[in-house]
Amino acid sequence: MASSAWELQKAIYAALAADAAVTTLLGGARIYDDVPRGIEPPYVTFGQSTVRDWSTGTDPGHEHLFTLHVWTRVNGERLAHQVMSALRDRLHDAVLSLTGFKLVNLRHEFSDVIREPDGETIHGVVRYRAVTEPT
Repeated sequence: MASSAWELQKAIYAALAADAAVTTLLGGARIYDDVPRGIEPPYVTFGQSTVRDWSTGTDPGHEHLFTLHVWTRVNGERLAHQVMSALRDRLHDAVLSLTGFKLVNLRHEFSDVIREPDGETIHGVVRYRAVTEPT
């Protein structure tokens, strides 16, 4: 049985990797589930993902809460905010194709920017909520 969470992650990756605004800011399709050794920021990583049953009395469904992390070290918080804005522009209310599932909605919930303890790394956190149904 296919995983709606995995299908959603694949669709999000494809959408971001194909988005010129995102890839220009990152210097390429630097979007990772597992960051390759030696990669320097900027890049985006997939973070925590929570899936809940969202079924009705007649239809199955899942609610997804997922986080994207933005990592930068240049231009202070500016680049992190630019990347987070590009992510929101591409994903908020996006229409994405998932194999075996229908994306009912995809909404940005919040964004946060943190300076990491090293004093150089800026960490952006972007949370989304999505609902999927099997096709």
